[in-house]
Amino acid sequence: MRNLKWLPPTLYTLFLLLPIYWLVSMSFKTTNEILGTFSLWPQEFTLDNYIKIFTDPTWYNGYFNSLTYVGINTLISVSVALPAAYAFSRYRFLGDKHLFFWLLTNRMAPPAVFALPFFQLYSAIGLFDTHLAVALAHCLFNIPLAVWILEGFMSGVPKELDETAYVDGYSFWRFFVKIFIPTISAGIGVVMFFCFMFSWVELLLAKTLTSVAAKPIAATMTRTASTSGYELGLLAAAGTLTIIPGAFVIYFVRNHIAKGFALGRV
Repeated sequence: MRNLKWLPPTLYTLFLLLPIYWLVSMSFKTTNEILGTFSLWPQEFTLDNYIKIFTDPTWYNGYFNSLTYVGINTLISVSVALPAAYAFSRYRFLGDKHLFFWLLTNRMAPPAVFALPFFQLYSAIGLFDTHLAVALAHCLFNIPLAVWILEGFMSGVPKELDETAYVDGYSFWRFFVKIFIPTISAGIGVVMFFCFMFSWVELLLAKTLTSVAAKPIAATMTRTASTSGYELGLLAAAGTLTIIPGAFVIYFVRNHIAKGFALGRV
């Protein structure tokens, strides 16, 4: 039995990878083959689905739009959360615990609650159908989570580090950028991962707040119906490509994520 210890984790891993394999396999099939036959691999291998995505502006612009507002959102969320989390971890003020809890309750609300207010607000001020509109809307959910995670990392850093830097003549921002931020780099990696993933997969706000110019790939994927039905092969190819950015992010921050889950508030 000791020699079979590898079997359960291997079977579990294969079980988790099966949907991804099936999606990739479908992306190289035609819709008729997907609907007409059951096979573990393409019987008529085709690249037409990927060719259409990379040649049709509607599709590749959707990927560009998604990456743009996700990047803006991640940058804003981390930039705002860093000083806010530092204040919560280092200072005590009236109502700090209540404010900290209130921030987190914003993350608990479903995006559907804010879809209509954001739509009316952005339409009134001219931000509708822009990358910034979606990025700012996602900040409502990502900044509280980022503050909560970073506060846990910062509280684990001794306050003596701050005092020593001030004694050595460091200004606050010089100390914060050159010493403190590198100390909590694992926490920043974790926060960037969660901000990216939420903004990348969120559909309701992204679809509600855009129409043409900033329409994300997720919204494009919901409009692939034709007179003959849904283009399943095209959907599978688009779904396969949406996995790639997340895989890249996980690869580059994997060490920070592992350390964050071990030491931080995750």
